[in-house]
Amino acid sequence: MQYRKIPGLNKPVARIVQGSTMIGSDLDEAMSFALLDQVYELGCNTFDTAHVYSGGNSERIIGRWMQARGLRDRIVIITKGAAHSEDRRRMTPFDVTADLYDSLARLKTDHIDLYLLHRDDPDLPFESIIHTLNEHQQAGRLHTFGVSNWSHQRIEAANTYAQAHGLSPFVASSPQFSLVESLGEPWPLCLSISGSAGADARAWYEQTQMPVLAWSPLASGFFSGRFRRDNLHTFGDVEWDRVCIQTYASEENFQRLERAVSLGAEKGLTAAQIAIAYILNQSMNVFAVAGPSRIENFKEIVKAGEVQLTPQEMAWLDLRSNSL
Repeated sequence: MQYRKIPGLNKPVARIVQGSTMIGSDLDEAMSFALLDQVYELGCNTFDTAHVYSGGNSERIIGRWMQARGLRDRIVIITKGAAHSEDRRRMTPFDVTADLYDSLARLKTDHIDLYLLHRDDPDLPFESIIHTLNEHQQAGRLHTFGVSNWSHQRIEAANTYAQAHGLSPFVASSPQFSLVESLGEPWPLCLSISGSAGADARAWYEQTQMPVLAWSPLASGFFSGRFRRDNLHTFGDVEWDRVCIQTYASEENFQRLERAVSLGAEKGLTAAQIAIAYILNQSMNVFAVAGPSRIENFKEIVKAGEVQLTPQEMAWLDLRSNSL
């Protein structure tokens, strides 16, 4: 396992971050404990969750697991709040505070290591949010904070404001990023920095070296081999299948998948491992937030984190070049 630093945290952060959307939903508590035990034994000390995951059960189970194992001081907890509901957008000081207190109670801890705003509302000013997060940081409820699904322009503007007023800025960002290009938002107000549309954002992250916690680096299962050009009509209305097909099933992305399969065959790796290696070989300061529910898949991802790809291989994979 490789580790890097995130400003404001005094613990190393695993570059392979275990996601938890399936904890408390697809996996019950016993299964979740077993997975978390095994992932931790393989060197992963960093877990990503959110106020909305599994109706709060993701945070609750992780909290009970940390308490039962006595691991809180060794674990980096990333959780997210202020996600929008069906009724309204919730990027407000009140909602940030309410969700943070819920998360602290569920996770059975007195602080969050890295607290992220789950969504943005570009129509609202960010100044009051910056002040609210600083108040919670000064009170010790969170050690540092960042954003998920915010544009780099909004992050830059917010951090400029924070620095001008002697306040702590956002230190990390969690957009969607993978080898394949998004065709649209998988869920409302999600933001991707993949493909040609994300080139400016990636250039900004390369320049600033702000830590990027890339969610869905395997594109909701696109690299699993289950999805082909000729079988997309056979999938039902399972949410993750629908998201994968609607968001990633394009001709160019199938070409990227085929190249990942081909390069993987040469290196003794799966297409999914090549996709993870592509993420972690970027010039950005990238962490991969993946959510495998089986320890065998997590082991494969960890192995992919050791793979070095050449610039020529990177360009060939994302269709910028036709030769290796």
